[in-house]
Amino acid sequence: MLLLAALRKLVDPNIAQRGANITSERMRFDFSLDRKLTPEEKQAVEDQVNEWIKADLPVVFAEYDKDYAKNTLKAAGNFWDKYPDQVKVYTIGDPDNPASCEVCGGPHVEHTGVIGHFKIKKEESSSAGVRRIKAILD
Repeated sequence: MLLLAALRKLVDPNIAQRGANITSERMRFDFSLDRKLTPEEKQAVEDQVNEWIKADLPVVFAEYDKDYAKNTLKAAGNFWDKYPDQVKVYTIGDPDNPASCEVCGGPHVEHTGVIGHFKIKKEESSSAGVRRIKAILD
């Protein structure tokens, strides 16, 4: 997910996804962070996501052994103990230096250029140590 990748790149590399609800009209994304994002961080994250969208990066997936995905590919994922032995790993951009690499079940696009413009509408607390971003694509 581009949003998770941007948060890790620009805010804290230890950020983890804590939940998500994504439709074609809007998204809700929960992530681990014990403080509010600054206005500058929110803008930088939004700008980075839009830069990746504008670059029209390819989105590809392949199935891998779970341990290989986690330890060698360093794919982002939660609940590793609950994943099956084979996982789908989605890579966005150059496979040798991807914008994003994570375990996910889909659905996905074939390239980022079809996504549209990403806009953060709200960032708030979801629970202790968890923040929530509400965003749209227009």
